[in-house]
Amino acid sequence: MNPPAQPQPAVSAKRIAQLALPALVVLAAEPLYVLVDTAVVGHLGSIPLAAVAVGGTTMSVAAWLGTLMAYGTTGRAARRFGAGDRAAAVAEGVQASWLALAGGVLLALLAQPFAGPLAQALSGDPATAEAAAGWLRIAALGAPGLLLAAAGNGWMRGVQDTRRPLIFVLGANVLSAILCPVLVYPAGWGLAGSAVANVVAQSVSGGFFLYALIRETRHLRPSLQVIGQQVRLGRDLLIRGAAFQACFLSATAVASRFGVESVGAHQIALQLWFFSALALDAVAIAAQSLVGAALGAGSTAEARAVARKVTVAGGVAGIAFAVLVAAGSGHIAGWFTPDAGVHDQAALIWPWFIGLLPFAGVVYALDGVLIGAGDVRFLRDITLAAAVLGFLPAIWIAYFFDLGLGGIWAGLALLILIRFATTVWRWRSGRWAVVGVTR
Repeated sequence: MNPPAQPQPAVSAKRIAQLALPALVVLAAEPLYVLVDTAVVGHLGSIPLAAVAVGGTTMSVAAWLGTLMAYGTTGRAARRFGAGDRAAAVAEGVQASWLALAGGVLLALLAQPFAGPLAQALSGDPATAEAAAGWLRIAALGAPGLLLAAAGNGWMRGVQDTRRPLIFVLGANVLSAILCPVLVYPAGWGLAGSAVANVVAQSVSGGFFLYALIRETRHLRPSLQVIGQQVRLGRDLLIRGAAFQACFLSATAVASRFGVESVGAHQIALQLWFFSALALDAVAIAAQSLVGAALGAGSTAEARAVARKVTVAGGVAGIAFAVLVAAGSGHIAGWFTPDAGVHDQAALIWPWFIGLLPFAGVVYALDGVLIGAGDVRFLRDITLAAAVLGFLPAIWIAYFFDLGLGGIWAGLALLILIRFATTVWRWRSGRWAVVGVTR
């Protein structure tokens, strides 16, 4: 029998900020490093930049799996923590870490024979494909560390500990940001130096989280039963994530067909979008933890209060990001590459980017509410609908009618707006607020 639920403190903007601000740094650290990496590699030339675009998009599959693992673990751990059972919350992290280690090793092994075919499929240029495959074979070695860090982030957010993840992730990424330009230029490793720096960051971060887990509990044996339950419970997040991956992989493939300058501009804009998305997701991380804990403790009122506040915060943050991007739109592409052709292509993207950010802020906040509540089946269904009815048709129409990058980003607009309308409706309905340790 679980211990009695702990009383939940009243939700306040301060409490949300206490969880969201450290999470913001953790979320922003990896994409910020990728932006640094893109800027360093961009000065090697357009082909290396395009290679990182193709290889990085493929590696985003591992990052996607990590996000699924972190989000699923946060919701399960938060409900147990809210019910007063911290040991059970940490136990979720133990099993998630075993799953992460197995999945990361498998990805690293599979990347060696399949990097070449994948790069060729995503790139319309043989030189780009060859460079991307070499980068990917090295970068994939960091997959075990990346997934271990994701599992660690998940259970720590569940027990409302965002301080240690901040230290672990920030420290590893600062180290790698220093290594990247050193390995690429003075050491003379070129594109391979970028991949090695990625591996260092991910491995160091994963090691920190593993050490923290070992210090937290002595019950470290794997349980196939619990791991199986986690896999089954995460199936909706997996399908939802697969829809996103199909969208972004397809978008990169189509951009590659428009030329090296187009795919380079798409890489810059896409990484900035991911950076903005993850930064905006900080309030969603707080929502996952607080909503899960409130529902685990049996308080629907507390969960609804969190939902209201993070929705407003997400919209305000989205507007703030839009203003920043608008102010720098004439200069941002120049930070990453001197290529004038890339600059011209990037100019086609900025109006779409700026206009979508306020809507995206609300969508990401409500994603956090619904994931924390365990309402992932609904998220799965609306994401599939947005991908199949919006994003994918739009970008392939852009390809067949040669609409360029504007057509690709029109597809992203459909993806965001469909999800905006449906998540707001779900939030207002209140059907997501189901109490209990499990859903």
